[in-house]
Amino acid sequence: MNNRRSHKQQPQCQTGLVVAAFGRHFSVETASGDIVSCVMRGKKGGVACGDQVEYQLTAAGQGVIETVQPRISLLYRSDAFKEKIIAANVTQIIIVVAAVPSFSEELISRCLAAAESENIEVLIVLNKADLIAPTQTAMQTLSLYQNLDYRILPVSALQDVSALRPHLRNHLSVLAGQSGMGKSTLLNALIPEARRATAEISVALDSGTHTTTYSQLYHLDENSAVIDSPGFQEFGLNHIKEENLAWGFLEFHPYFGQCKFSNCRHLKEPGCAILTAVKQGKITEKRLGFYHKLLCRDRSGTGLTR
Repeated sequence: MNNRRSHKQQPQCQTGLVVAAFGRHFSVETASGDIVSCVMRGKKGGVACGDQVEYQLTAAGQGVIETVQPRISLLYRSDAFKEKIIAANVTQIIIVVAAVPSFSEELISRCLAAAESENIEVLIVLNKADLIAPTQTAMQTLSLYQNLDYRILPVSALQDVSALRPHLRNHLSVLAGQSGMGKSTLLNALIPEARRATAEISVALDSGTHTTTYSQLYHLDENSAVIDSPGFQEFGLNHIKEENLAWGFLEFHPYFGQCKFSNCRHLKEPGCAILTAVKQGKITEKRLGFYHKLLCRDRSGTGLTR
């Protein structure tokens, strides 16, 4: 008599790329370019667009994410109460602002601080550059960031985005920007099939009326892609340690280690090298003000209100 038990062979894990994320549902792109609708097994942590994951098929076109592979970067927003992952393995943040309406410099400072904390490159795109007079005014405002060696690129999404394409090569970029900046128009100009892809992913995720609330990755070529995410309207940075937040302000760097107190928060402390630099005109009061807002507001749970 044969007492050996027959064991059901477990399906092997496969590797894929998360190209859309909605709640606990994810679209994973396989090596052959197919899309598998997946959920995360248990509560093992978050998954984001740009993640490389290992998954098991449970049915045709459906699967379960077992593990998330190590990331080179992770963007997420947080306040004193909650946090939400925005994108993973990003190498470039594209901050989209516009000549009109007016844009939030506080949001720019938040994005810059997040980028510096994860060693991610930054490109500030000034959209609607066909509006001559408003563009000149906007460029004057953005000169503060240009003087900090951040790249500024004027474009018109309605006319020509060819100047942007070279900046996207060999990057996984994420688009950041508040409403009204023309981010969607810019994306559709770069990737005309984005509207069709959005509809297809919506069906795969069964997201219904929530089609504008999830993150999605679009391929530009074999080595370049763009992530569109809704996560930048209220972009809290509570997850960045208080002592590390100042690192997100490049003009502060030369003065690190020169303060009287090693735990200086650069608020009102005597002997603060950064406050002295502001008085000497070496750092702008505007940027110091943004630092103070990020330092104090996020810890109170109010986040970015604009």
